[in-house]
Amino acid sequence: MRMTFINLPVRDLTTAAEFYRALGFTGDQAEQDGGTRVLTISENTRLVLHLRSGFESYTGVAATDTETSREVVVGLSAQSREQVDELVDQAAVAGGQSLGPGMVNGPMYMRGFRDLDGHQWSFLHMAG
Repeated sequence: MRMTFINLPVRDLTTAAEFYRALGFTGDQAEQDGGTRVLTISENTRLVLHLRSGFESYTGVAATDTETSREVVVGLSAQSREQVDELVDQAAVAGGQSLGPGMVNGPMYMRGFRDLDGHQWSFLHMAG
Protein backbone atom coordinates (compact mmCIF):
# COMPACT_ATOMS: atom_id res chain seq x y z
CA MET A 1 0.00 0.00 0.00
CA ARG A 2 1.35 3.42 -0.94
CA MET A 3 1.46 6.36 1.41
CA THR A 4 1.41 10.05 0.58
CA PHE A 5 3.60 12.58 2.40
CA ILE A 6 2.78 16.25 1.88
CA ASN A 7 5.83 18.33 2.86
CA LEU A 8 5.35 22.04 3.53
CA PRO A 9 7.60 24.83 4.82
CA VAL A 10 6.18 26.81 7.75
CA ARG A 11 7.28 29.78 9.86
CA ASP A 12 6.26 28.26 13.20
CA LEU A 13 5.86 24.54 13.81
CA THR A 14 3.68 24.88 16.90
CA THR A 15 1.10 27.27 15.44
CA ALA A 16 1.02 25.37 12.12
CA ALA A 17 0.41 22.07 13.94
CA GLU A 18 -2.35 23.67 16.05
CA PHE A 19 -4.00 25.01 12.88
CA TYR A 20 -4.10 21.58 11.25
CA ARG A 21 -5.30 19.86 14.42
CA ALA A 22 -8.24 22.32 14.36
CA LEU A 23 -9.11 20.80 10.97
CA GLY A 24 -9.12 17.30 12.41
CA PHE A 25 -5.60 16.19 11.51
CA THR A 26 -4.30 13.98 14.30
CA GLY A 27 -1.08 13.22 16.06
CA ASP A 28 1.86 15.54 16.29
CA GLN A 29 5.11 13.67 16.09
CA ALA A 30 8.21 15.86 16.44
CA GLU A 31 11.19 14.54 14.49
CA GLN A 32 14.63 14.34 16.08
CA ASP A 33 15.94 17.30 14.07
CA GLY A 34 13.62 19.61 16.05
CA GLY A 35 12.56 21.37 12.86
CA THR A 36 9.96 18.90 11.60
CA ARG A 37 6.55 17.73 12.77
CA VAL A 38 4.33 15.05 11.28
CA LEU A 39 0.53 14.99 11.45
CA THR A 40 -1.85 12.33 10.19
CA ILE A 41 -4.46 13.32 7.62
CA SER A 42 -5.71 9.79 6.95
CA GLU A 43 -4.52 6.21 7.22
CA ASN A 44 -2.25 6.62 4.20
CA THR A 45 -1.55 10.36 4.17
CA ARG A 46 0.77 12.41 6.38
CA LEU A 47 1.45 16.13 6.53
CA VAL A 48 5.11 16.86 7.19
CA LEU A 49 5.74 20.40 8.41
CA HIS A 50 9.30 21.74 8.17
CA LEU A 51 10.73 24.98 9.40
CA ARG A 52 11.40 27.01 6.26
CA SER A 53 15.20 26.75 6.60
CA GLY A 54 15.03 22.97 6.97
CA PHE A 55 12.69 22.66 3.99
CA GLU A 56 15.10 24.71 1.86
CA SER A 57 18.02 22.59 2.99
CA TYR A 58 16.06 19.42 2.16
CA THR A 59 15.02 20.62 -1.31
CA GLY A 60 18.18 22.54 -2.16
CA VAL A 61 16.20 25.59 -3.36
CA ALA A 62 14.32 28.51 -1.84
CA ALA A 63 10.76 27.82 -0.72
CA THR A 64 8.04 29.44 -2.82
CA ASP A 65 6.92 32.87 -1.65
CA THR A 66 3.22 32.21 -1.08
CA GLU A 67 2.48 35.94 -1.22
CA THR A 68 3.34 36.04 -4.92
CA SER A 69 3.06 32.51 -6.31
CA ARG A 70 1.65 29.00 -5.89
CA GLU A 71 3.58 25.84 -6.43
CA VAL A 72 0.84 23.39 -5.52
CA VAL A 73 -2.77 23.27 -4.37
CA VAL A 74 -3.51 20.39 -2.02
CA GLY A 75 -7.01 18.94 -2.39
CA LEU A 76 -8.60 16.64 0.18
CA SER A 77 -11.91 14.82 -0.11
CA ALA A 78 -14.85 15.35 2.21
CA GLN A 79 -17.88 13.16 2.84
CA SER A 80 -20.45 15.80 1.86
CA ARG A 81 -20.91 19.34 0.60
CA GLU A 82 -21.80 20.33 4.15
CA GLN A 83 -18.54 18.89 5.44
CA VAL A 84 -16.61 20.85 2.78
CA ASP A 85 -18.14 24.07 4.10
CA GLU A 86 -17.62 23.08 7.75
CA LEU A 87 -13.93 22.31 7.19
CA VAL A 88 -13.20 25.55 5.33
CA ASP A 89 -15.11 27.50 7.98
CA GLN A 90 -12.98 25.75 10.65
CA ALA A 91 -9.85 26.75 8.75
CA ALA A 92 -10.97 30.40 8.76
CA VAL A 93 -11.78 30.32 12.48
CA ALA A 94 -8.32 28.81 13.14
CA GLY A 95 -6.68 31.76 11.37
CA GLY A 96 -6.66 30.66 7.73
CA GLN A 97 -8.20 32.56 4.83
CA SER A 98 -11.35 31.31 3.11
CA LEU A 99 -11.18 31.79 -0.66
CA GLY A 100 -14.88 32.46 -0.97
CA PRO A 101 -18.00 30.42 -1.58
CA GLY A 102 -18.00 26.87 -2.85
CA MET A 103 -17.85 26.09 -6.55
CA VAL A 104 -19.80 23.42 -8.42
CA ASN A 105 -18.18 21.73 -11.41
CA GLY A 106 -20.37 18.88 -12.60
CA PRO A 107 -20.58 16.34 -9.76
CA MET A 108 -17.80 18.07 -7.79
CA TYR A 109 -18.30 20.67 -5.06
CA MET A 110 -15.10 22.42 -3.96
CA ARG A 111 -14.12 25.24 -1.65
CA GLY A 112 -10.63 26.56 -0.98
CA PHE A 113 -8.61 28.24 1.76
CA ARG A 114 -5.07 29.33 2.54
CA ASP A 115 -3.34 28.15 5.69
CA LEU A 116 -1.31 30.30 8.10
CA ASP A 117 1.70 30.22 5.77
CA GLY A 118 -0.28 30.98 2.60
CA HIS A 119 -0.33 27.44 1.21
CA GLN A 120 -3.50 26.86 -0.79
CA TRP A 121 -5.77 23.92 0.04
CA SER A 122 -9.22 22.83 -1.03
CA PHE A 123 -11.79 20.40 0.27
CA LEU A 124 -13.98 18.73 -2.28
CA HIS A 125 -16.91 16.37 -2.47
CA MET A 126 -17.76 14.22 -5.48
CA ALA A 127 -21.49 13.49 -5.71
CA GLY A 128 -22.57 10.11 -6.85
